Amino acid sequence: MKKILLAAVMFIATSAAVNAQFVQIGVKAGANFANQTGGSDFNGISVDKEGITSYHAGLVAELKLLEKFSIQPELLYSTQGATYKNAFSEFKNEMGYIAIPVMAKIYMTKSLSLELGPQASFLVSNKKEFDVADPKTFDFSLNAGLGLKVVGGLFVQARYGIGLTEISEQADFKNSVFQLSAGYMF
Repeated sequence: MKKILLAAVMFIATSAAVNAQFVQIGVKAGANFANQTGGSDFNGISVDKEGITSYHAGLVAELKLLEKFSIQPELLYSTQGATYKNAFSEFKNEMGYIAIPVMAKIYMTKSLSLELGPQASFLVSNKKEFDVADPKTFDFSLNAGLGLKVVGGLFVQARYGIGLTEISEQADFKNSVFQLSAGYMF
């Protein structure tokens, strides 16, 4: 029994050492071009929506599972929202989220990858210029995009995220965001 236990421990330790070669940690940051999809009113008040430009930044890891397939979890701070206009005024709603995307990366070439995956986001700040509706604290979305390894650990990404949950009980708006990122894997 001790030999089996020792063999299992040695196997796990060897696997962990081998797998450590296939894990990279890095940082990324970039621009968000955010807007909100869905209805056209807040509690019966008709509004037009326009996008806002904001930012995202955080940590990224890549776990290489196969030669052409990796999983890329991320921990980001990301701001999203929109500018709303009605007949009487214009107001902006900018929401800050801790976003946790988990992207499946399929390498089409040695440096170009297709990225697909879900994202869970948790509201941590809400800079609003109006008090019509309190936002929900959880947002779930699906992301798709492309990544390109430039040179060494430097990479760039373009990604679109479409929200699947409404941002408020009083409105059927959902977040959507186009992101351009640059980062470095250590």
